[in-house]
Amino acid sequence: MRSALDRLYDGAAALAALFMVALLGMVLTSILGREFGFHVRGTDAYAGYFMAASGFLALAHTLKRGEHIRVTLLTARLRGAALRRLELFALGLASLLSLLLAYYSVRLCWQSKLFNDISTSNDATPLWIPQLSMAVGAVILFIALVDEWVLEFRGQRRVAGPDQPLHNE
Repeated sequence: MRSALDRLYDGAAALAALFMVALLGMVLTSILGREFGFHVRGTDAYAGYFMAASGFLALAHTLKRGEHIRVTLLTARLRGAALRRLELFALGLASLLSLLLAYYSVRLCWQSKLFNDISTSNDATPLWIPQLSMAVGAVILFIALVDEWVLEFRGQRRVAGPDQPLHNE
């Protein structure tokens, strides 16, 4: 199960990276179009779609790598059972909120498909297509938060302490 979850998080991160490269392509196309006098319809809209996809699909991977911002004002002062209860509470609340985000993201995507909702910009993209990446990213984030809660409950979760550098330092 652990390897399947890790593959899910890594796969979502790889998709996020591909969307980031696609975003770069849209921005470069727009810049080159202005420089050389041609226009590709929808580059601004697609750049926005790709940015949202990249952000949402990277959320779970970022969480699992310990790269989300943690406010350690309370956790730095707590030890033992009190710290564990706070972590379980925070992860439970985050799981609940991410479940709501996932539910409403999937619902929005489904309704956009059902009502044939189309982008109002000149690209006329069916909106369920870019909304799908948001829904998938939110669902994977929910899975990752529940995974973190279970690891914390079992006493297997590893979190950098206030005196330890994070991965990005």
